[in-house]
Amino acid sequence: MGEIVVLGEISCPSGEVVILDGGILGMWSGQRSPNELDPRGLGIDDPQVCADVSGAVDYAVVGPDAEGAAASFPRRPTRYHYDIPASRTADWTELFAQHCREHRWDATLQPAAAQVPHRERARRCAVERLAGFLVFGLPAVAVDGLPTRAPVRLEAQRSDGPWHGWSQMILRVSDAPVATTTGVGLVGVDAARLAFADPDALAQWRHDEPLDGLADVAFWGVAAAEAAVEFSADPLTAAGDEGSYGWTDLPIRSALRRATTIEAWMNAEPSRRMVVDFRPHSHHWQVMRQVRASDNETGPITIGDAQILFAMTSWGDGLFPVHADRDAAGNLVSLRITLAEH
Repeated sequence: MGEIVVLGEISCPSGEVVILDGGILGMWSGQRSPNELDPRGLGIDDPQVCADVSGAVDYAVVGPDAEGAAASFPRRPTRYHYDIPASRTADWTELFAQHCREHRWDATLQPAAAQVPHRERARRCAVERLAGFLVFGLPAVAVDGLPTRAPVRLEAQRSDGPWHGWSQMILRVSDAPVATTTGVGLVGVDAARLAFADPDALAQWRHDEPLDGLADVAFWGVAAAEAAVEFSADPLTAAGDEGSYGWTDLPIRSALRRATTIEAWMNAEPSRRMVVDFRPHSHHWQVMRQVRASDNETGPITIGDAQILFAMTSWGDGLFPVHADRDAAGNLVSLRITLAEH
């Protein structure tokens, strides 16, 4: 067994926790329908893909045989079919209808008038103990049974393999003996970071919008020293920014102009290899500044009465299974996210 490290604490006044990709929180819809959000916030530029995302449809499986039909549908064995792209709705409903005909299920897909808000998806997942839910097609997990007035500790266990990344992360609710363990879904990560959050607190999350009107610009890489001379940039001194150059505490428009100018200079010559990072002073920036400075690549942030925690996976992106451990009375003991084999 690898070393156990305490990464930090979270607090969830709602009694629910959602575990998802921290890089996608800018597209968390809260109580709004995801149909109301601009797909360009996901980095999508293709008009057809944008139309597919903005026109996506959510379905619920209904009918006398809904439970059996939903559980046996191989494409999505669940009662709720979220984020079906607009161009695929006809094919999807026919695929489900064919499944029901083949198995003689009396069930159908009922479209929602508008896509189900992410907060409601998380509630359904937690209360109905579903195997996860989707946030713009990316799997996430929500579980209830957390204390509403006390913090919960997040631990991580190191891998015994040649690369000592985390083998698992453990949200430790209590020290009671474990009686049962069940899978509660997968967490999809596309930005190398996990967020552990109270889903109510995410309604106040500001991912890219600066809280103070300011932003930083950082760049590093092979051509960084040359760019620093060209644009009169200074070395950055914050922990985690060693070897980087740039500017801090600029008005947002000035920072954006500098970032755009440096990117154009970099792209004008293939040999100018480096990374340019535009950092608005948002909630996401506050957390990631702590993550960069942390030996364990973690960072907390308090929003309202909740504390959210970010933690880098140590392995990058992937699909990571989550299991819930419960005691003999059915109370939650821990949540475990498997990141790699021990």
